Amino acid sequence: MEKVIILGTGAAGFTAALYTARANLEPLLIEGMEPGGQLTTTTDVENFPGFPEGIMGPDLMDRMRKQVERFGARFRSASLVTGCDLSGQPLKLTLDGGEVLETRALIIATGASAKYIGLDNEKKLIGRGVTSCATCDGAFYRDVPVAVVGGGDTAMEEALFLTRFASEVVVIHRRDELRASKIMADRAQEHPKIRFIWDTVVTDVMDPGQNKVTGLQLHNRKTGEDSELAVDALFVAIGHQPNTDAFKGQLDMDANGYLVTDSTRTKVPGVFAAGDVQDHVYRQAITAAGSGCMAAIEAERYLEAQGA
Repeated sequence: MEKVIILGTGAAGFTAALYTARANLEPLLIEGMEPGGQLTTTTDVENFPGFPEGIMGPDLMDRMRKQVERFGARFRSASLVTGCDLSGQPLKLTLDGGEVLETRALIIATGASAKYIGLDNEKKLIGRGVTSCATCDGAFYRDVPVAVVGGGDTAMEEALFLTRFASEVVVIHRRDELRASKIMADRAQEHPKIRFIWDTVVTDVMDPGQNKVTGLQLHNRKTGEDSELAVDALFVAIGHQPNTDAFKGQLDMDANGYLVTDSTRTKVPGVFAAGDVQDHVYRQAITAAGSGCMAAIEAERYLEAQGA
């Protein structure tokens, strides 16, 4: 029987582990398929406090891991949670190999995976000009042209944010009208730094040979015309998918699958959620870490109240 299990080893999971480990709760972390979370696909991180010169995303996650290990946190590597029974105590988790773990408290920090177009070269250049976060990476592309793929509010927000840095922001959308709200669409379409390419999809990203984005290959869905667009970065803004499949039917979720919480508490006593799995607004490493701290403190108080 575990006192607390933490699902996920991104900024939220590691911070929750740090606080629960220092509270002598001996947390067990389940790493999943992407140890370290989305920051492991990021190069320079300049907006995490305490690193005035910036730090590489994988290095930041490695430091967090060493810090929680110092206080006795334990790990289960590359295990997936395929199911759970949260109907009562003890809380039960089923791993991909069929093993069932039992715990008094559970902190879900499984994050959300950014949706990408699915191109081979796109995958090769993630963190090297291909990104899903303008807030994280926009400042790296000052006075150069960049592209945004998407047509919703998120894409318009990303495009508008990027105008602070880029010389030009080209929004590429597969339809001839935006899905964004009218106010966001109007703001983007009226901005002098933003231009739109309609009815068009990205068919390739150049150039893995140079280990950076140098341009895009485009295909117009109406005319059939192929073209190239010279840009220094591609911001993919077609949404995120929260990693919550294992909890469907047992925890409340919003229409997009994000866990619904009060602070970090879910509707099930003893089950807490932190980071991008319940945050579809900010999605920053620092906000994930903050909610990981909150979940850990709430879990500790819950266990104390239960006499555990």
